[in-house]
Amino acid sequence: MSSRWTRIRSGRCATVAGLSGGIAVAVGVLMPTMAGADTFVPLPDGSKAGPGVTLSRTGEHAIVSPSMAANGAGRVVWVSGNAAADVTVTPEGEVGPTNGPAGLPGSNNSSTHGASQLNTGYLVGCQVSIADDAIGAGVSGGVSTGGVSAGGSIGVNLGPGEVKFVQIDYKDILKPGRYSVEYQDAEIEIQGCAGYAQARAYTVVEIIGDHYSKTTLYGAPFSIG
Repeated sequence: MSSRWTRIRSGRCATVAGLSGGIAVAVGVLMPTMAGADTFVPLPDGSKAGPGVTLSRTGEHAIVSPSMAANGAGRVVWVSGNAAADVTVTPEGEVGPTNGPAGLPGSNNSSTHGASQLNTGYLVGCQVSIADDAIGAGVSGGVSTGGVSAGGSIGVNLGPGEVKFVQIDYKDILKPGRYSVEYQDAEIEIQGCAGYAQARAYTVVEIIGDHYSKTTLYGAPFSIG
């Protein structure tokens, strides 16, 4: 494997930037040197059109490593990508207080927040194949789901058959325009999964108003060991 993808992660930083706001947030993640090689996973671009919006994801990739815990039930993945929404139609919203349960998907969405919104992150599953049909069947069929607010480093505990949403970031949409969330080496650490694990990106745009719509773009599933 090329030394380009074999990294020493001392002083590594994860960056999340909302391009329409022009603000970047860098969170330092101090990590000692890790043994073993990284696995670089290139992921395809994607797009999807919905009512009043076109979603796209570009430049997505993942770097998978064994967990420092070295217990056979843990692993670490660093994810990068750019999720964008070209919004042509939306009522003017108002950013209000978060009324939903803290840390759960939906606590910052339009149903509790009062504005249209772009939201992006990852579905992470243990011994679950996260295909298109499995997402809907799993959620409606009672597969355990949860949410983790993302900063520079996110810890996720997963048991067999569990799927969790890991939010990377969101962007309020107050008027038509282009909105984007760009993230680089955001770290997700999975513990408790002794079987195989998979992850898959999601990007959701909700448009508020009389003609409410919700458009979701999923990325390609990939193995995290």
